[in-house]
Amino acid sequence: MAENLRLICDGSAVIESGKGVRFSVERYGRTVPAFVIRYRGGVFAYFNECAHVPAQLDWQPGEFFDDSKLYLICSIHGALYAPETGRCLGGRCQGRGLKPLVVCEINGQVFLDQETING
Repeated sequence: MAENLRLICDGSAVIESGKGVRFSVERYGRTVPAFVIRYRGGVFAYFNECAHVPAQLDWQPGEFFDDSKLYLICSIHGALYAPETGRCLGGRCQGRGLKPLVVCEINGQVFLDQETING
């Protein structure tokens, strides 16, 4: 697995229930936006695309949480997602959730498992 890991950022750049870090991945020959957030001590990453419409979630770069800091929110129509699963909790996503990416934190650094991008 170590050979498939790509450094995303320093773990201190991902604020608990706060600002996330945007990054890009190559998926099926296209550059696709993604992001990583920290919630309840864990790091979670998703493709930066609402399940309802192909729009990026963050209303300002890296701002993915709603005012309560409990949910991820779509900047376009307000769909809410669970930070730890990406599951749709309300809005026009009709049960579809965010598409997750596998990340881990090792020695204070956040890494993406690139093997899971096209899966």
